[in-house]
Amino acid sequence: MRYKPSDHPVFTLTTGPVDAYPAVLRGLASTVLYDYDPAFQATYQRVAEKLATIVKSETMPVVLHGEPVLALEAAAASLIGRDDVVLNLVSGVYSKGFEGWAARSGAKVIELAVPYDKVIDPADVARALAAHPEVTVVAACHHDTPSGTINPVADIGREVARHGAVFLVDAVSSFGGMAVDAASAHVDLFVTGPNKCLGCPPGLSILGVSNKAWAKMKANPNAPRASILSILDWEEAWRHDKPFPFTPSVAEINGLEAAIDLYLAEGPERVWARHDLTARACRAGIAAMGLAIWPAEERFASPTATAVKIPAGIDEAALRAEIRARYGVVLSSGRGETLGKLTRIGHMGPTAQPLYAIVALTALGGALSALGHKVDVGAGVAAALAVIDAA
Repeated sequence: MRYKPSDHPVFTLTTGPVDAYPAVLRGLASTVLYDYDPAFQATYQRVAEKLATIVKSETMPVVLHGEPVLALEAAAASLIGRDDVVLNLVSGVYSKGFEGWAARSGAKVIELAVPYDKVIDPADVARALAAHPEVTVVAACHHDTPSGTINPVADIGREVARHGAVFLVDAVSSFGGMAVDAASAHVDLFVTGPNKCLGCPPGLSILGVSNKAWAKMKANPNAPRASILSILDWEEAWRHDKPFPFTPSVAEINGLEAAIDLYLAEGPERVWARHDLTARACRAGIAAMGLAIWPAEERFASPTATAVKIPAGIDEAALRAEIRARYGVVLSSGRGETLGKLTRIGHMGPTAQPLYAIVALTALGGALSALGHKVDVGAGVAAALAVIDAA
């Protein structure tokens, strides 16, 4: 059987958007209330309070009503002023991309970069901060998704806190899938969203903000106000007796509450464990088929996505097309410098289940063999099952 491009895929195993949990879809289908109806205002405050238990920032989390690129751009515009010096930690396409937003404010940007198959060493951060005592803001991407690598943000955060700078972290595709939050990573502006590991559709951003970050944003005369990019406008919006700066995404808030309830009911540690198990099983299968992951060392690899190097002679876009047409499975491409060099298998939210590693390995191996690069799919599946059965 061949799936046409117009056919819905059977499995969406991408790094986002991800499939949504059924409970989230039911939440999205709830009645859309007027945003000033007391029932919705109570819901909004309740959701913010639930978020506070998992984001663990010093103050109440802020919800911005757009997918997390909105929050990342807003964070740069709100936090960084023209007198700031920003140390941007670059380990991939997304962390490199933050540089443009940081520089837009007129600030000086210093780059500490590593190859895109490696991660930032906290010791190098300490040396860079010692060499540049003028640094006021440090920015990092926890999971640089186009590379499938995880930076040690908690260790980096300790160095940043010791220096006294404000620490901004993109945790969009890691939060909810592993042990990371604002408090444990010493983050002042923690940017994430529910559209990855929490299993929601794209539509909201979540920010954990420290008291230091609030003070810095309020002192920045160029921080957006009365703007879609404003974080300051939403500081008190979580309270049921405060007005919204503009109409919030009512349906998305209902879906977010369902996602948080699922996360808390399952237990964060169990959620993280199934993300990790799915990724470990996938990586074991990749190795057994004679393929390689993109990260230079396995310890750099993310539990929420597996980036697979493309064998010589294989066109990456053609490979993904064959996987979709032959098996109805959709995977993600690389981005920027990694485009064409790797294929990414997402392990996020509903697809962070070990069985989906088997699906991905079977589809990847079968398509590679069909395109002339023979691999032992059975060995890959057996290796993945061994990891799963040992858990």
